[in-house]
Amino acid sequence: MDIQRRNNVTVTGNPQGPTVVLAHGFGCDQNMWRLTVPALARDHRVVLFDYVGSGRADPSAFSQDRYASLDGYARDVVEICDGLDLRDAVFVGHSVSAMIGVLAAGMAPERIGALVMVAPSPRYIDDEGYRGGFSSQDIDELLESLESNYLGWSAAMAPVIMGNAERPELGEELNNSFCSTDPAMARVFARTTFLSDSRDDLKSVSVPTLVLECTQDVIAPREVGAFVHHAIPGSKLVTLDATGHCPHLSAPEATNEAITGFLAGLR
Repeated sequence: MDIQRRNNVTVTGNPQGPTVVLAHGFGCDQNMWRLTVPALARDHRVVLFDYVGSGRADPSAFSQDRYASLDGYARDVVEICDGLDLRDAVFVGHSVSAMIGVLAAGMAPERIGALVMVAPSPRYIDDEGYRGGFSSQDIDELLESLESNYLGWSAAMAPVIMGNAERPELGEELNNSFCSTDPAMARVFARTTFLSDSRDDLKSVSVPTLVLECTQDVIAPREVGAFVHHAIPGSKLVTLDATGHCPHLSAPEATNEAITGFLAGLR
């Protein structure tokens, strides 16, 4: 299969610069990075893509078995990196993609040399001694609502996830992104995302890692950022002056500054 067509891979920026791979979260696509790309493009080669079932990826490539676990998405990332013959790329993952990046780095350490985790969460459900932000009942109800009425769920949840109620256009954009995603494929990705537990995988991360959290985020509260930071040896935690779960859209300047500062330190 043509990997670049499967995942609608696009490459921009400076072909001579270090490579940065930007990976979107659930219900989104690569367009969500449009405010970040200009900050990177002068000095970096920038790779963007859509997960199968999202954006303009090839829907015929969807496999419920493959994408019923985060490993399936991580294999896609590795195959994209293989196809472009990337070496020591910096993988920037938003939300669930942060954990997909962790898995991909473990599968192909020669391909991914650093991680930037934007609003990550290794587990969304609370556990003994761990606060993920949701009870098991919360997640069951969320998935039941999503599966029974995806468009209604999108309209209700997008503004909550985005935060920034004084800027309703941001929630509207996220809702539109959710609504452009195939509902059947979105249901699979949602279950994979919200029922995953990647806490043990964090211990194996051995590459330079930046963890970005927001001051207020209903999807990934600050306890989660602290957990990720402490679980990854040598990681750096930055709390952005931003609210909501999508700081690359709601606070692009602060987000870009944190990412570019981290990249500069890798040279």
